[in-house]
Amino acid sequence: MSFNNFSPIQMDALKEVGNIGAGNAATALSQLLNRKIDMNVPAINIVSFQDIFSSIGGEDLVVGVIVRVLGDTPGSMLYVLNKDTSLNIIESLTGEVSEEISEMGNSVLCEIGNIVSGSYLNAIAKLTNLMIMPSVPAVATDMLGAILSTTFIESGQYDDYVLDIESVFRQGENSEEIGGHFYFIPMPGSLEKILSKLGLE
Repeated sequence: MSFNNFSPIQMDALKEVGNIGAGNAATALSQLLNRKIDMNVPAINIVSFQDIFSSIGGEDLVVGVIVRVLGDTPGSMLYVLNKDTSLNIIESLTGEVSEEISEMGNSVLCEIGNIVSGSYLNAIAKLTNLMIMPSVPAVATDMLGAILSTTFIESGQYDDYVLDIESVFRQGENSEEIGGHFYFIPMPGSLEKILSKLGLE
């Protein structure tokens, strides 16, 4: 199966997994923040590393929360937020107002990454009966190109294409949008295994 040539039915199945994961993440974040949080998945795309650099900007400073995926479908997950969005999330959770991300801020972002990645992985696991576990998250603040290069490209174990789950949080009475990109970088065979378990081999 060509990783960048899935059928519309297969893409719809992946989007449904994304929507279930987003719903789970919104519920968990609402409990953490003690406020109403909505989260949706406006798009799921198979994109190349080069397209990621072009669309987001490889030279842009971003905050990446990195989670290794362990079990039956190994790979990595990367949740990318711009720095201002990250600082707003930290302020919402802790009341800390700062122009830089502190040690406490890193802990907050790790917890957010843990919740979001865990929600998606749990959705996949329940739908497929596969054993999938997240590692402890790590946070990196750097240019997007540097984060991708050091965590994924240099490993040489991944395809040139990744699964991009564009995600949007809405919080507060005004439904303030907090956008981000959630990348699943599977090792060869992992995504095919998921689709096979969904009956879409």
